[in-house]
Amino acid sequence: MSLITVERKVLESNNAIAEENRLVLHGKKIFSINMVSSPGSGKTSIIEKTVLNLKDKVNIGFIVGDLQTSLDAERIDKLGIPSVQIVTNGACHLDASLVRNAYKELSNLDIDFLIIENVGNLVCTAEYDLGEHLKVVVSSVTEGDDKPLKYPIIFRKSMALILNKIDLLPYLTGSIDVLRTNALSVNPKLQVFETSCISGVGIDEWCNWLLRQIAFSKDNIP
Repeated sequence: MSLITVERKVLESNNAIAEENRLVLHGKKIFSINMVSSPGSGKTSIIEKTVLNLKDKVNIGFIVGDLQTSLDAERIDKLGIPSVQIVTNGACHLDASLVRNAYKELSNLDIDFLIIENVGNLVCTAEYDLGEHLKVVVSSVTEGDDKPLKYPIIFRKSMALILNKIDLLPYLTGSIDVLRTNALSVNPKLQVFETSCISGVGIDEWCNWLLRQIAFSKDNIP
């Protein structure tokens, strides 16, 4: 019972800070996404393609969490957008407090769209609200078609699913149709995008959907 009580208090505290983050972002009319995945899904590559596609259309800021190193932030920083790296030193997810502190480094900049790249993990990231508008889960087709059934909470809490690395499908035994069906059985409202960062397939579709979400938020954030 004590463990459950401690966990509840931690999440309640996190959720309170997440709501503060959300109010700050609302106040500045910044649309934000929390991108989650297991390690090796190609999440950072998707973000690179997204930034290249959108950086001339909206002002983008980037916060990234990783267990060690600043390699991901350095990759995105080369694309000419402001970025902040959070090194968690072993923690398997970002929390709202870490995001709040990281955002302070971006708060004086003109940003329309904030991308938060979470630590590679499909478990803890599902439980922690960061103050984002929506979660996006990236799942590589190389991970198998049963991933949504094994980790249903993150798929249930996400608004969009990117099925990445589809250029590798000819070399796999798993089925992308089964993967999509399993994901939609967990969350029928998921917006599903099939992408390859090698060929560029699906990137425009994903980015155009994002632009519509950003435009909608601009019109509806008080």
